[in-house]
Amino acid sequence: MSTTNSTSPGGPSAPVYITSGNVRLTKPQLIGTMAGLMLAMLLAALDQTIVGTAEPRIIASLAGFDRYPWVATVYLLTSTLTVPIFAKLSDLYGRKRFFMLAASLFVGASALCGAAGDIPIPLDGMNQLILFRGLQGIGAGGVMGLIFTIVGDIFSPSERGRFQGLFSAVWGISAVFGPTLGGWLTDHVSWRACFYVNLPVGIIALTAMHFEFPSFKPQGAADRKIDLLGIATLIACITPLLLALTWATDLGWEAARVRLLIGMSVVMLFAFLAVERRAPEPLIPLSLFSNPIVSICATCIFVVGMGMFGVIIYLPLFMQGVLGVSATQSGGLMMPMMMGTVFGTALSGWLMSKLGRYKQLAITGAVMMAAGMSIFARMTPATSRPEVVVGMILCGLGLGLLMPVYTVAVQNVAPRHQMGAATAATVFFRSIGSTVGVAVFGSVMLMHYHEDFARAIPPGAPANTAQLFSNPLLLTQMHDQLQAAFSGPGGAEMLASLQAAVRTSLSGGLHLVFQLSAGLMIASVLLHMAIKNLPLRGHVKAPEPELVH
Repeated sequence: MSTTNSTSPGGPSAPVYITSGNVRLTKPQLIGTMAGLMLAMLLAALDQTIVGTAEPRIIASLAGFDRYPWVATVYLLTSTLTVPIFAKLSDLYGRKRFFMLAASLFVGASALCGAAGDIPIPLDGMNQLILFRGLQGIGAGGVMGLIFTIVGDIFSPSERGRFQGLFSAVWGISAVFGPTLGGWLTDHVSWRACFYVNLPVGIIALTAMHFEFPSFKPQGAADRKIDLLGIATLIACITPLLLALTWATDLGWEAARVRLLIGMSVVMLFAFLAVERRAPEPLIPLSLFSNPIVSICATCIFVVGMGMFGVIIYLPLFMQGVLGVSATQSGGLMMPMMMGTVFGTALSGWLMSKLGRYKQLAITGAVMMAAGMSIFARMTPATSRPEVVVGMILCGLGLGLLMPVYTVAVQNVAPRHQMGAATAATVFFRSIGSTVGVAVFGSVMLMHYHEDFARAIPPGAPANTAQLFSNPLLLTQMHDQLQAAFSGPGGAEMLASLQAAVRTSLSGGLHLVFQLSAGLMIASVLLHMAIKNLPLRGHVKAPEPELVH
């Protein structure tokens, strides 16, 4: 993307520029653009976690218990797939048009999600929500893939650290705060508010970007073609992989469906790699990964993505299911991690801009996350809340230090015409890592839970006891069914005994999850030590852009 000066919509170029990347903006343009990007980041990141808390109410309202996993699965699938696609399109044809398209789709789909069940189309309410969540995920993937790329366009590598840190802080806050906000909106307004809350904020973000972010095309765009075969093979590779990882938690890794999907994914991975080696404009340029900084950062962010979601998803479950705190209290107890992430990202960005280096921050962040995970790995039902808080602070600070590093390090070595693809690679690998982490850790937890709980079922228990208690995540939604199943003589005492067994079995399964997470993060310290510490590039001069009005 070769650009310098730009003009404000409807007026001549102002004489004062305050950024020194590939795109130079006036002060009003910069303020409007950064505000729009930050609001878009807030919405896209928040939507990954806000809906989870509202799902029980959604299921009850739309009568879709049998399809509830698809609300999250389809969003994850489409948002993961579209990250590299939108990024590559923006490399070829310009950032603004595709950012506006993605953000508009996200906002429009949010409105449709909120109205699911009330729209006169030949689908029931749950299937409507699943369809609209898929559309929403397409928009979210485009937004997430382009935000950091646009920041890379605006600021030189030596300046990016503090701004990447700011956006990473917004992402971290959203990921941690999302479940609490979703619960509050669901309890006090409606589950539909979890989607409608996107509309006013999204419209403000779109308005700011429309008026303040200039349109421009990269040089030579007319001679470059989109890699359609690469898009097709990537979709054919990632779709069965994500579906297999989703179903593995419930069906097990030995299920024929899971093994078939993994096999399909592996075959299509080789097809995708073969296509990308020959494509004149590859969707994900494999040449990027010949640079050790890009390849190591991609590996690191994959591992951190696994470990991070091991905390965000399963730590609240430990606090609620094992320590016995309420959902609201568990959300409040996550606050130390959120604040640690905010402080860590701000500090990391400032230090990178100040020092022009990033390796020490990466190693420090990985060590802190490993230390925090190690605390979680030692937790038992007798663990005190202050001990949990210490682990959360360490994990939050470590995650905050790490999050801006990958994008800045990769953008520092990526060719300018591949900036979008390189930046999207970090988002893409984090998304895949988090999906693998949730699936693997979920399978480990449930396998251990089922084995322990089966041994605790007393003689005389109903034949379907194991089935009723098969998923500890859904027990709060099955209160009436449990009461009915244990309504006979002595049933209340037996139910109380089984609920205590759930707590013990769940504790053992989560303990194993946290041990695996700690092991991953300890290993990641060695990976981060292998990152080469190149100085961040300073100001970059570039030729005059071709503006598009």
